Amino acid sequence: MMLQIPKVLDAERIRVLRRRLEAAGGAWVDGRATAGHQGAAVKRNLQIAEDSALSRELGGEVLGALERSPLFISAALPARVYPPLFNRYEGSSGMHFGSHVDGAVRLLPGTNVKIRTDVSATLFLSEPEEYEGGELVVEDAYGAHQVKLPAGDLVLYPATSLHQVTPVTRGARLASFFWVESMVRDDAQRALLFDLDMAIVRLTRDAPGHASLVSLTGCYHNLLRMWART
Repeated sequence: MMLQIPKVLDAERIRVLRRRLEAAGGAWVDGRATAGHQGAAVKRNLQIAEDSALSRELGGEVLGALERSPLFISAALPARVYPPLFNRYEGSSGMHFGSHVDGAVRLLPGTNVKIRTDVSATLFLSEPEEYEGGELVVEDAYGAHQVKLPAGDLVLYPATSLHQVTPVTRGARLASFFWVESMVRDDAQRALLFDLDMAIVRLTRDAPGHASLVSLTGCYHNLLRMWART
């Protein structure tokens, strides 16, 4: 399931994050530092050093916003979230990230804890008109989908997907990215639960007190109980 979640961050929070990132100076490092063998061969971008205080601080801001997003919780059903990272693609050197699949397991920094990457996420921090190129292209059974969202919007997609970031030819593309280990490992099951949850939300809004709500809510939680691994 691929899903756009609008306005995860508001305009003021984006301004603060961008000001901090643009003043980061030496905190920006070669993005290949966190790429696996396959990704390193096709990755050309900059990234805030993962072990820096700035990365941890700004990542915490993003995590706080995610916790306040019911749509993110419903779609991802997070068990654990990898600490958000921050990248930059500059048009002056045509930075890009060629076709790749994200690594299946990542080690949480500073721990011996491993996280399974079920869901990939990109939170856009630059407005689309600020740069040319830089589309996130995600491939699935229905073809290739280009994504270039307003600043503050998030896209979720299965980490199993082949995807890329096309070359930036003008301006700069700033984003935060991370992975989610979901309580429900199977993407099709997560999609069914999300559709059911959204139907319950609409029915609650349009027909509050409807007798079917109890039954549908029970079905949702029983399916989640059946499929969830915590």
